[in-house]
Amino acid sequence: MEYHNAVLLTETVDGLDIQPNGVYVDVTFGGGGHSREILSRLGAHGKLIAFDQDTDALENAIDDPRFLLINENFRFLKRFLRFHGYKEVDGILGDFGVSSHQFDVADRGFSTRFEADLDMRMNQKSAFSAYDVINTYEETEIRKVLFQYGELRAAAGMARVICEARKSEPIKSSEQLKKALGRFLPKHKENKILAQIYQAIRIEVNQELDALKEFLLQTVEVLKPEGRLSLISYHSLEDRLVKRFMRNGMFEGEPEKDVFGRVEVPLKPVGKFIIPSEEEIKKNNRARSAKLRIAKKL
Repeated sequence: MEYHNAVLLTETVDGLDIQPNGVYVDVTFGGGGHSREILSRLGAHGKLIAFDQDTDALENAIDDPRFLLINENFRFLKRFLRFHGYKEVDGILGDFGVSSHQFDVADRGFSTRFEADLDMRMNQKSAFSAYDVINTYEETEIRKVLFQYGELRAAAGMARVICEARKSEPIKSSEQLKKALGRFLPKHKENKILAQIYQAIRIEVNQELDALKEFLLQTVEVLKPEGRLSLISYHSLEDRLVKRFMRNGMFEGEPEKDVFGRVEVPLKPVGKFIIPSEEEIKKNNRARSAKLRIAKKL
């Protein structure tokens, strides 16, 4: 299964501060690039547990006694670690968003480059797809999805047009969706706006932000003291959640201070965020919007 190079490979794994006999988790296995780098730094008694809900990723499983691949969403991190006998780990790596492989397989429906059925499921066992969002959601729900997750100013108009278009026949393909939204897609901005529309629908289909929140809350429970969190985000909605959680241990508001004015937070950011070099972006265009943040558990 062809997957592109892992983004910020060295920097992300460096962020874990690998201990040779430690236990580490890669919650977004994909093509296995980050996992292979972690394994190369582990000793004989080290352990790597990887998660990926996409069955395509199973074809990249690594034949190594120190490696375990779990075909599940990372929102179930704590449950499956406990199931396999691990209460605490030394570090957790995540590379969020859509994998290059998912973008490049036309019939998965993730890419604006291909005509495809409205799918966008990261977990192919799920019954709920982009088709359901576009054809069964109320106009107000579609507007909310496009505005919140795509940050689209024209969300209200787009939702109205979608609901009007589907009255005559269901919107089954990306081509039908583009046609329905044609008036909102001026030539000079078409790709950018389509990318925002696709992002919004994809996040809704896969409950990406809910899954990310659930995952982040669990990291504090499963990390050992001084354990590391090394996470790559690709858009502001994800990055905002990661940044706030690493800084405050919460997603909104500020943590309460004690009588001495001190704040107790579970994590401490390590250094500033890291972005890919121009050289890496030239080799792998997917890296252009990546932002790496690292934290350790206090």
